[in-house]
Amino acid sequence: MDIDFSLVLVSLVAFCGALWILDNVLIKKTRLAAIEDFMRTKGKGRSEEEVTAAITELSQEPLVIEYAKSFFPVLVIVLILRSFLIEPFQIPTGSMIPTLEVGDFILVNKYAYGVRLPVIGTKIIDVANPDRGEVMVFIPPHENKYYIKRVIGLPGDTVRYEDKDLYINGELISKEYVEPISVDTSIGDLPGVLYSETINGVEHATQHIDAVGRRRARTTWVIPNGHYFMMGDNRDNSSDSREWGPVPQKDIVGKAIAVWLHKEPGLSLPTFARNQRIN
Repeated sequence: MDIDFSLVLVSLVAFCGALWILDNVLIKKTRLAAIEDFMRTKGKGRSEEEVTAAITELSQEPLVIEYAKSFFPVLVIVLILRSFLIEPFQIPTGSMIPTLEVGDFILVNKYAYGVRLPVIGTKIIDVANPDRGEVMVFIPPHENKYYIKRVIGLPGDTVRYEDKDLYINGELISKEYVEPISVDTSIGDLPGVLYSETINGVEHATQHIDAVGRRRARTTWVIPNGHYFMMGDNRDNSSDSREWGPVPQKDIVGKAIAVWLHKEPGLSLPTFARNQRIN
């Protein structure tokens, strides 16, 4: 089960903040009243050390209040950074190979496409719109979890993908042959080809299986207003808009900007060997 960390963070901030307010409004007054009562009835005749020790004990905050006050500012900072600036994200599948590998940890720019409220995702400040060729994190129409793909079609575009060729508004997107490769699939390794593709000035690698690959009944899509057509760079091994349709603008999460860490599955140690900008 995927964990909604934004919801968890908002809940923790609200909980800690509520305890802090509750302490200032109500509980703290109880401690002060207890100190006043002690000084009035029991403090007389005691040594200074005894009085100081008693006051220290009576003024002690409950442990849960102490923790709440300690964690609240830290959680607020983390929430602001993660919700409005930069969010870490781990690549779970191979749909973006060769650009992104399984086990890559990436940074997602949360304000590149507008500032949105955490959890509910409502845009409150416009910044820019996604452009063709950019790599974007989003929530797909069919599943409530983060996906990452490349922006292929903008609102109003006509996208056609047929015989492993990509057309945008009738124009063939050029790709240059790089080398033969082996493509990992659910049925084992298959021979394939690595290409260098350029979309809107963004040069990136894509890979294709030599065989026919996955057949799709539909080859042409007209992108409606407020939607974006997404495809994986692992063209024959990617669940994307070719299957479940374009992504609504309201479900955009952010722009993927860099790989900062990589960890192979299993007990292997993380490495920084794949640190790079994402094109």
